[in-house]
Amino acid sequence: MIKIEEITRYMTTNDFVNEVAIEEALVNNQNFDSCRIKDILQKSLAVETLDLDETAALLNVKDENLWEEIFLAAAEVKKKVYDNRIVTFAPLYCSNYCVNNCAYCGFKSSNAVDRKKLSKDEIREEVKVLAGEIGHKRLVTVYGEHPCSDVNYIASTLETIYSVKVKTKNGFGQIRRVNINCAPLSITDLKTLKQSGIGTYQVFQETYHHKTYQDFHPVSTIKGNYYWRLYCMHRALDAGIDDVGIGVLFGLYDWKFEVMGLVSHARDLEKCFNGIGPHTVSIPRLEHAMNASCVSNTKYKVSDRDFKRLAAVIRLSIPYAGMILTARENPKIRQEVIPIGCTQTDASTRIGIGVYSKKYLNQEEHKQQFLLGDTRSLDEVVADLARMGYITSFCTAGYRCGRTGDRIMELLRSGKEGEFCKLNAILTFREWLDDFATPQTKIIGEKLIMKEIKEVKKHLPLFYPKLIEYYKKIESGQRDIYF
Repeated sequence: MIKIEEITRYMTTNDFVNEVAIEEALVNNQNFDSCRIKDILQKSLAVETLDLDETAALLNVKDENLWEEIFLAAAEVKKKVYDNRIVTFAPLYCSNYCVNNCAYCGFKSSNAVDRKKLSKDEIREEVKVLAGEIGHKRLVTVYGEHPCSDVNYIASTLETIYSVKVKTKNGFGQIRRVNINCAPLSITDLKTLKQSGIGTYQVFQETYHHKTYQDFHPVSTIKGNYYWRLYCMHRALDAGIDDVGIGVLFGLYDWKFEVMGLVSHARDLEKCFNGIGPHTVSIPRLEHAMNASCVSNTKYKVSDRDFKRLAAVIRLSIPYAGMILTARENPKIRQEVIPIGCTQTDASTRIGIGVYSKKYLNQEEHKQQFLLGDTRSLDEVVADLARMGYITSFCTAGYRCGRTGDRIMELLRSGKEGEFCKLNAILTFREWLDDFATPQTKIIGEKLIMKEIKEVKKHLPLFYPKLIEYYKKIESGQRDIYF
């Protein structure tokens, strides 16, 4: 399973997580005056990746007023790069068989949980609900690390998901992009995924701290190899996968160190792949799971205040990357953290096996990986976002138009991608409101759409006539129209 040459080819003497350098940066970049911090914020606003010293300086800010400036800058960066849209998705757990025994995971091999791998027919039933009843256009499929869910199984699930098309009130429902969260794979296997139509390939390091990683992941398991996991994104880009997603599980180790690890990861990818960094960064926090005593015993629990701060610093340090906030967090926290830089979130989330088609709403720890903080429906989340001034985008046009890899990086850094985001968000939001929204959400959503169209007319006048043409087509029943 593990190919040593597919680790060492990317390393020099050591790996890119230099713990000594990270600790020194955190110690040496304290007590800077506001002028230094404001200079760093200007670099972020220019959509340039921060270095470790600059990131450490932000992490060490103590002045509450200065933190407010950091939050405002993070929101401004997000607006510049992605406009005011939020992408929604749902996780689809396809298999929970796993050979690993991670201390914090409800699906670890030592737990007596209900194990299952979905068949093609069962996947179709799940997708019929997700795409035909709820209205999702994007999924992230999730697999345990086990021989029964190898790359061939993963590829077959993608083929099955993309094949499902469901009639709705006014159009049809279909999943248009499938991201994958699975085990680190070899370059050969990653090439197979590329051919199967993968969206973003997600693998989270969990923790960048070497000793802590070993403490939580037994050396007798595949996941016990820190380096095989650390360099999986390098292999993915080498295999031709355009978009990769990184993340850590905050709460396993000191949150400031982990942010520095994420920045180190992004910068190494940029160095090795001509400026291409992570397409997304995920920021999950440790949550209760079956037989996971480490959750309540951790000395690195991240407070809500620090969680908001780390989100802002990540937005500023890796300004081009999408940032994913998950349903691990409760609605109140999501309302506070989304405005400072998040671009994606899940909704109608269920994290058991086969739970969407069975309409299973209760949370039971022996049936899922961890406990969720937010189980609201997509309709409720969309309405809440609209009240906050954020338009939910169901767009997947960029991927089908080739705006990926180095091309998307150029567009993100220049702010041009945000223009496409606004236009396509309006069109796909109109489509979703007509096909899936409750009457109350439709009223809220339509008010927001009118506001967005006025902004296009004012700031993007060249696109306005074509937008109105496409918009009328969608109102008349046409679907999947995009810029």
